[in-house]
Amino acid sequence: MSSVIPIGPYHPALKEGELFKLIAEGEKIVDVKVRVGYNHRGIEKLAEKLTYDQTVLLVERICGICSNIHPLCFVQAVEDIANIEVPDRARFIRVIIAEMERIHSHLLWFGVMGHLLGFDTLLMWAWKARELILDRFEEITGNRQHYAMNVIGGVRRDLTHEASKLGKSLKELKKLVSSLVDIITRDSMTLARLKGIGVLTKQDARDFCVVGPTARASGLSIDVRKNHPYAAYKNVSFNIPTFTEGDVWAKTYVRLLEVLESISIIEQALGSMPSGPIKADRPEIPVGEGIGLGEAPRGEDIHYLITSEYGKPWRLKVRSPTVVNIPSLTKMLPGYTLADAIIIIGSIDPCFSCTDRITVINKKNEVIADYKKLLQLCRKKYGGKRV
Repeated sequence: MSSVIPIGPYHPALKEGELFKLIAEGEKIVDVKVRVGYNHRGIEKLAEKLTYDQTVLLVERICGICSNIHPLCFVQAVEDIANIEVPDRARFIRVIIAEMERIHSHLLWFGVMGHLLGFDTLLMWAWKARELILDRFEEITGNRQHYAMNVIGGVRRDLTHEASKLGKSLKELKKLVSSLVDIITRDSMTLARLKGIGVLTKQDARDFCVVGPTARASGLSIDVRKNHPYAAYKNVSFNIPTFTEGDVWAKTYVRLLEVLESISIIEQALGSMPSGPIKADRPEIPVGEGIGLGEAPRGEDIHYLITSEYGKPWRLKVRSPTVVNIPSLTKMLPGYTLADAIIIIGSIDPCFSCTDRITVINKKNEVIADYKKLLQLCRKKYGGKRV
């Protein structure tokens, strides 16, 4: 006889409110149903009432962890529409800030994963390393979160004396991260909890169109920084760590190796960053359609923008990485035990505040609008424009 075990919408293991209904027979998971929507804040609709500059600050608050990549994608969409050429120095600064964010996000996640394993010492070590980056963020931008660095046409602040401190911190950080790599490759307890758990095969990863570390852990060598270079990523060299195991261990290892790659990218950018202005002259934003792509810590982030004649977005559509990664849990969870559920869910590093974009619920008839219905509503609302 099967039983339903709810995880959420509020649960100690979840950073945000979402609902996972695990259907189990004894201790074995046989099916899972995911319910999102608890964090919807209407950000896309709110953007239609704000100017482009105000929207940059709005999308920065889609997520507190990846608060740089969302505004970066948005300003790139505006720059695409207005044909704005971003100065070279600004492009390099964008790369540095983006990779600093990737480091802090991966180390934050790694610490949380240690906590989910019951290995709180690992959490302390990971977050100690993360502090080095957060301190540099505070010196460069004035904030440890919500950096407000991206503006249309460039960046808000230059890097001057902070660059030398950042270089020293990176050397120390590299040693700390290398010790974390030793733990997940040699510690028997950690290997026993991560190896062979929550496997997502390469074919399943392709079928679900997963992105980011979730995809690379399953053998898909995809990365927006390589496939569709933006900012100054054409000017730096780096590897894309990939594994074929597709389990929680592979997802963990990929992220730590990406931290080391990010350190290398920042060092290259600091060493080759040209002098010059950090912001381009900004023309009037014309009516048009544009897209901004970026590799968020969790994977491919997309901002699709339609501008209006009123100096405000006509439509902003955000496709965050967790949106496409969550469905893959229906393949990763079945077959494993209830004790494994939390670390499998955590392995994709889900961000539900990024995920919850729109939902239509009719309580009387218990109807949730499906994709086709939402598409029809969008076309009706926006006069047949592409959405």
